[in-house]
Amino acid sequence: MKKTSLETRDLTIRFGGHVAVNAVSCAFQAGTLTAIVGPNGAGKTTYFNLISGQLKPSAGQVLLNGSDITSMPASARTHAGLGRAFQLTSLFPNLSVMENVRLALQSRAHLGLDLWNVWNRHKALIERAEQVLEDVALAAKRDAHAAALPHGDQRKLEVGLLMALDPDIFMFDEPTAGMSVDEVPVILDLIRGLKKQTHKTILLVEHKMDVVRELADRIIVLHNGTLMADGDPETVIASPIVQQAYLGTAPVEEAAA
Repeated sequence: MKKTSLETRDLTIRFGGHVAVNAVSCAFQAGTLTAIVGPNGAGKTTYFNLISGQLKPSAGQVLLNGSDITSMPASARTHAGLGRAFQLTSLFPNLSVMENVRLALQSRAHLGLDLWNVWNRHKALIERAEQVLEDVALAAKRDAHAAALPHGDQRKLEVGLLMALDPDIFMFDEPTAGMSVDEVPVILDLIRGLKKQTHKTILLVEHKMDVVRELADRIIVLHNGTLMADGDPETVIASPIVQQAYLGTAPVEEAAA
């Protein structure tokens, strides 16, 4: 039986009278990629924000390897092994592509943020940074400022920073959003590689159902902040209630009328 690495118990957040995430209880296992899907406004990114510590829940708990981290700040969760790829908010725009990766690696190695004195004494970090840039197809743009990159390259750099941190839990929030068709395979190949590391846990918020079908071992569906379905991809995607709420098709009895 696979080990539970991350769990939410009755996780809830309210904004005034609106319940954005409603008592979601879900356990995630190492060696499994779970896709989190649902229509716009379903609470997917809010659920991610609660797990990673950007939002404080109104009720419920977040557990990492069995330990309650609900009151732990986001930075401490990162050091504990919980990695989140944000939608461009984690980049240092005025630093180069290479410098962004350097900072992520130094943070992972607990070496502080002195870009040069620390960096030049650690050959292994230099080699790892070079490898990350190769992996995300940004080696040719190593000296470009992050702010000057096209949107697709910024997304690739964001994924590269997460790879550099090498967390136990990978959280990807629409990692291919805004990318051209030619750019998407780079990110998908990286995620496929992560899936081969059976000690890693991967959570993926994604709207592209072809990506979900290919990568997911499991799908959970959120709708109006509530966990509506949970299971293997074939069963969940075929569920009438998911077809109606997520894919926009009419329920069987209505279609037959």
